[in-house]
Amino acid sequence: MPSKKETLWYVSGLHFECMQCGGCCSGPAEGYIWVSRQEIQIIADFLKITPGQLRQEYLRRVGLRTTVIEKPNTKDCIFLQEAGGQKACTIYPVRPSQCRSWPFWASNLASPNSWNKAAQKCSGINRGRHYSFEEIEEISKKKGMATKTQSHEERRNKSELK
Repeated sequence: MPSKKETLWYVSGLHFECMQCGGCCSGPAEGYIWVSRQEIQIIADFLKITPGQLRQEYLRRVGLRTTVIEKPNTKDCIFLQEAGGQKACTIYPVRPSQCRSWPFWASNLASPNSWNKAAQKCSGINRGRHYSFEEIEEISKKKGMATKTQSHEERRNKSELK
């Protein structure tokens, strides 16, 4: 039986460089940006507010989990701000692991077509730094995305939890 490495289409690695364009953080569909208790504390510290203030102003509960809220009109992440015609993440240095592991989500890695579909929204895919197969797998596992993350479009579709 072939090893996992032999059966995955990205065995030679992939290129990605975050362009900080906000494409992965933008609507138009609603979605979830899950945050852990530890990430809540780190983000609160970064913003110089209490975790309680962060929860009240920027987060909401969905079942047993906590997600970052979105702007009502655009469905963009609340931390994605526009300044001078550019979109930027105001918490980029401490962004949640779900954001850090983009685009190496299981759904994007499912096939070359899935990867290229994600590239239509993210101009950093297929350019810049080369990530080896091993690096991609490590990012996916470390961030808990290899088996737990839905596709980017599925993540942005709240009908899953209704």
